[in-house]
Amino acid sequence: MAPVIFEPFKIKVVESLALLTREERERHLLAAGRNLFGVPAAAVTFDLLTDSGQAAMSTEQWSAVMHADESYAGSRSFARFESSVKDLCGYRNVIPAHQGRAAERILFSLVSGPGKVIPSNCHFDTTRANIEYSGGEALDLVIDEASDPASLHPFKGNINLSKLERLVRERRADIPLGMVTITNNTAGGQPVSLENLRGISAILRGAGIPFVIDACRFAENSWFIREREPGQQHRTPTEIAREVFSLADGCTVSGKKDALVNMGGFLALNDDELALKARNLLILTEGFPTYGGCSARDLEAMAVGLRESLEPSYLEYRIRSTAYLADGLERNGIRTVRPAGGHAVYIDARALLPHIPPGQYPGQALACELYLHGGIRSCEIGSVMFGKLARDGSFVAARNELVRLAIPRRVYTQSHVDRIIELAAEVGAKAKELRGLRMTYRPQYLPHFTGRFEPV
Repeated sequence: MAPVIFEPFKIKVVESLALLTREERERHLLAAGRNLFGVPAAAVTFDLLTDSGQAAMSTEQWSAVMHADESYAGSRSFARFESSVKDLCGYRNVIPAHQGRAAERILFSLVSGPGKVIPSNCHFDTTRANIEYSGGEALDLVIDEASDPASLHPFKGNINLSKLERLVRERRADIPLGMVTITNNTAGGQPVSLENLRGISAILRGAGIPFVIDACRFAENSWFIREREPGQQHRTPTEIAREVFSLADGCTVSGKKDALVNMGGFLALNDDELALKARNLLILTEGFPTYGGCSARDLEAMAVGLRESLEPSYLEYRIRSTAYLADGLERNGIRTVRPAGGHAVYIDARALLPHIPPGQYPGQALACELYLHGGIRSCEIGSVMFGKLARDGSFVAARNELVRLAIPRRVYTQSHVDRIIELAAEVGAKAKELRGLRMTYRPQYLPHFTGRFEPV
């Protein structure tokens, strides 16, 4: 019998949960156009919409906040933040931004554009949107196993190296940089192996193409490498993370994930000329390069969080807790993407709701029912987020139809997770009764944030 999972921390501040009736939740969901992003947090019991910016900060982080130097230029807080990032990543230029998508916008405004193609394993929503907004092509080259939720491949976030080699050979002039997302959020929070990262680096650097990592969940990916990849068990997560960053030429990071903060992020680069252009654009849109749209308090908390997220006791608890939720759902007949990812559990909505076609958004239908039944707010990762309308007007479905239960860091206890499993099992038992949805409003970019729906 496996040891009981316990939180490697004490809880010193609590917040009451919202306990509404189904009728009250129905009113909120209807007002939001059946889009859970539009439901007020005060009407949510278990908020699993995202792990981004939802972490509970530690006493060390709150202590660092009190030392913040809010000077507009050259603050001591920036110096501490810069030192923490350089110690981990090793890149020469550290450019703060208020969150990851701001770093992405700056980077792709400078390097992407019409005719450009940027390969990755799977670009997530804001990365893809920023590339496409510039006129570029965001190309996914993830391995085939990522399309099979039941596959037990230990590194389903890997890039297909043969496809990457072919792309580089055929379109070298069109590739301003190559990327990889760790962990691979779109494909179920799945990790990328160190062997694969070394292969990506060799291909891109061999062709003189810069390699940039979308490293929002670098710590969780490092733990998976330690636990699953042969020959890595003797290394610490910090040692593995440093090698991962050394294989690339820069990174974009949303500190709201593995850096354990509520706001903040950064762009880090070795290319001095590109960094100079990025800083100039940063001043135009975000702020001076020593604060970049963040308060000094954000920078102080992030400097501490980058270290805390790599603590082995925290990562073991974090990954085991996620697997505990996935195992509980599977025991109740609810199929999930296997093996469990790091930051979230992904329900296979296509398997649970085979009677709802992709064009009627089974993932969104399931997410709505989870909220109505138990106050669980989740996020569709399927044809709402990634479906496309072809030029002939036909609908192109996403690779998978998933519902993501993203777990905020250091927020919910095991008893909370047990209750979430119970509620989800009750929804699963009446899955055949659920109906599909049609989208009544679809914005051009990022439709999952503001789209509106009605029952079919």
